Amino acid sequence: MSHRGEPDPATEAFLTHRNLLFTVAYEMLGMAADAEDVLQETWLRWAGVDLDTVRDQRAYLVKITTRQALTRLRTLGRRKESYVGPWLPEPLLTAPDVAEDIELADSLSMAMLLVLETLGPTERAVFVLREVFDLGYDEIAEAVDKTSPAVRQIAHRARSHVAARRPREAVARAETLAVFEAFQRAIQTGDLQGLVDILAPGVVALSDGGGIKQAMPRPIVGADKVANLFALLLDTVGAELSVEPAQINGSPGLFLRLDGVLDMVVAVRIDEGLVTGLYSVRNPEKLSHVQRETAVSRRAAPGRPSPPPLR
Repeated sequence: MSHRGEPDPATEAFLTHRNLLFTVAYEMLGMAADAEDVLQETWLRWAGVDLDTVRDQRAYLVKITTRQALTRLRTLGRRKESYVGPWLPEPLLTAPDVAEDIELADSLSMAMLLVLETLGPTERAVFVLREVFDLGYDEIAEAVDKTSPAVRQIAHRARSHVAARRPREAVARAETLAVFEAFQRAIQTGDLQGLVDILAPGVVALSDGGGIKQAMPRPIVGADKVANLFALLLDTVGAELSVEPAQINGSPGLFLRLDGVLDMVVAVRIDEGLVTGLYSVRNPEKLSHVQRETAVSRRAAPGRPSPPPLR
């Protein structure tokens, strides 16, 4: 802090880009807790930088964040090898306006984050920085310690890889909300046939309990099987269960509470008027961040214009 109580230039620059940096780290890692750790490490390194040597503060901060996230991503990969049951990203409670940024919401979705899991660490970093944040190849090359031509080749491979696996294009928001409301209503009323009617024939349900809470050991595929699964859940917990809508990773989702305590977060994927994916997170270690809204962004914070680059 300055002697007048105002943020010093380094702090001001970090705060200006904090939400963007968190989003970079989260999309690379799929874990909010790890993304927060990366931000802390980024700040510690940024605080020691001579700002007079920094030409572009945003690019410099993204470079630090990317390198720290790459290191953390390799550690996270080792943790996943011993993870009990299916692994899902840590869900985020996001503001309603995140859904209005279609590209950001799509990149944050559970479905897309699972596709990104199939990329190698450097490929994932390059894809996120190029496709989501629209960084130039030279900036990305600096961040991942590669040459610009090499980054172009990596970006091309990653783009092709993701295109072959990515979810379908998002439908209009009004249509998505209508389908989601029908899904929520069917869950709340126990309307099994109504649930089957809005599930795609090939709907996939995934569940993450982390070995702490009971969860499905493998994906459940098919409208009838998924509907029966939710029917069994509702019959088991009965009146103790409450269901409330929430914005999860920029898309509609549900909070399921048992006796007022958050037990499960369900992210919903909707394509062409039907529910095509259900991602249920029960691991309590992944439910701490979702209890408060997390700010995500592809740009500098509103009201905090980025300081002009120093020489």
